[in-house]
Amino acid sequence: MSVLAHRSQVLTLYKDLLHHSSKFAAYNFRDYAVRRTRDAFHAAKNETDPAKIEALIRKGEQELEVVKRQSLISQLYGGEKLVVENPKNQKILRRH
Repeated sequence: MSVLAHRSQVLTLYKDLLHHSSKFAAYNFRDYAVRRTRDAFHAAKNETDPAKIEALIRKGEQELEVVKRQSLISQLYGGEKLVVENPKNQKILRRH
């Protein structure tokens, strides 16, 4: 596969992983999935071996399926948002 085809495939995979990672209902899972995606792609950005790139793409596609499935499940059973998710909308109540 050519370098341009790999590049296109990798960029699409990266965008899809970030997109689906941001769909987690729980803040901590969402933040972890986005951070893990960025870290994994950053660690592999200088890879030049075509076989290794193919293996990384296959692994990323498997991870994408897991993230899609888990984010859907988390949306079905999501809870209330945390204070850190909407800091502008939260009021601190003080009792005197």
